[in-house]
Amino acid sequence: MSHPTPRPHPLVDDLTPLLARAVAAEADHRPGFPSEDLTQDVWLRLFEHLDAAGPPVDPARWVRAAVRAEAHRARCAARRELPCGTRLPVAVQGDPEDLAFAADLRRSLRAAVRRLPSRCRGLVLAFLSPDRLTYREIAGELGISQGSLGPERSRCLGCLRRMLAAEVAVPDPRGRVR
Repeated sequence: MSHPTPRPHPLVDDLTPLLARAVAAEADHRPGFPSEDLTQDVWLRLFEHLDAAGPPVDPARWVRAAVRAEAHRARCAARRELPCGTRLPVAVQGDPEDLAFAADLRRSLRAAVRRLPSRCRGLVLAFLSPDRLTYREIAGELGISQGSLGPERSRCLGCLRRMLAAEVAVPDPRGRVR
């Protein structure tokens, strides 16, 4: 008994030309960029999104953002990759104590962000996102106007600053604790 051939998701036909244009535009800015790999990564990301959350609300916007994010991820990975047998310079390796301290600071920041009120938490996490979202994308994702994003960000960072200051006594310039 033969199994029927699975039909592709209807979005595949709709998004193929858009994805090709977005990947080509990204590749134009980066000669030698592996456009086939980028295309494959974005398709994989789309199908993972379909499984987890269903189709994107705005597929065209989603594809453009996914292409940018995957291209950024690929560029970052390429900068970290070294041929086999290459030794890292001491400055790149870093002192283990400094690396552990930096990792602890990042964990502390993420923990503090998770304690923010929900609106601020979403905003700050959007700015910390590895997808490197634009102001327009963050505003669309959060459902606020792009013009109010800056003041909202300032308010949320102030909230985070006050919360962290309450946890750690900061000495004033004269050496007294505030």
